[in-house]
Amino acid sequence: QVQLVESGGGLVQPGGSLRLSCAASGFTLSTAVMSWYRQAPGKERGLVASITNTDGSSIYIADSVKGRFTISGDNVKSTVYLQMNSLTPEDTAVYYCYARTLKSGLYFGYWGQGTQVTVSS
Repeated sequence: QVQLVESGGGLVQPGGSLRLSCAASGFTLSTAVMSWYRQAPGKERGLVASITNTDGSSIYIADSVKGRFTISGDNVKSTVYLQMNSLTPEDTAVYYCYARTLKSGLYFGYWGQGTQVTVSS
């Protein structure tokens, strides 16, 4: 059974940093495309960052967070991270981990439960 468990969210002041973690189980991390999405109140969920093959062979970072956020993965710990620096109130949202896996020639998508990030003074 696939599970994605996010952690690391919380309240942080503008200019601060947080590191989100997504602990994955039920599949092999290195074979999946792992992504972070976020959804602010009243807005659609949008892609923040993704990583293919957690050796970092392919990484996408949304323009809105480029230069401030980085995504990485640890195959041994089966965990993906989102390091967020220089946070602004506009980064306030629920952050979701998403896994796209391939099994028996079919793609499957899985969401975590989300973790709240609030940037406020």
